Amino acid sequence: MRRATLLLVAAAAAALSASSARAMIVISADRGGLISNYAERFLSARAAGERVVIDGACLSACTLVVGMMPRDRICATPEAVLGFHSAWLPRVDGGKINSLAASTAMMEIYPAELRRWIARRGGLGTKMMFLQGRELAQIVPPCGTSVSAAANVIRNPHVLRSDTNRTTFVARQTR
Repeated sequence: MRRATLLLVAAAAAALSASSARAMIVISADRGGLISNYAERFLSARAAGERVVIDGACLSACTLVVGMMPRDRICATPEAVLGFHSAWLPRVDGGKINSLAASTAMMEIYPAELRRWIARRGGLGTKMMFLQGRELAQIVPPCGTSVSAAANVIRNPHVLRSDTNRTTFVARQTR
């Protein structure tokens, strides 16, 4: 009985480590949020060796993924769109106040080619600017066959994290 329990625990541990090594975050409708929350999430994903597929909207603080994940572990599908604007803080009266420090910090995280793309459009401002299609493919690698195969699992994802602003899915890569 004890040996069977040990074997079961060992098998479960092996399955967990194998599935986490193949874990994939799929971003499909993320409106953003607090920069610190995204920095924490993407640092954790990077440390865990996860891959990221952008397969829809990745707006505001979500765009930090481009600078925080290694280039060989991130890709964008044809449906991907990144949205950028200056960082802001909420005011007591419900309004917003731009945060130059936070905007500067975000820009420092982005790769050089993305910083140049933003600069060519006048820099971060209060209006959202969108990066998609061919321009996005020059900055974020398009999903290749191995990542695309895993992205097909989007149809039946397991929810990794969810709140009112965003839902992030993890899917196991299948071969």
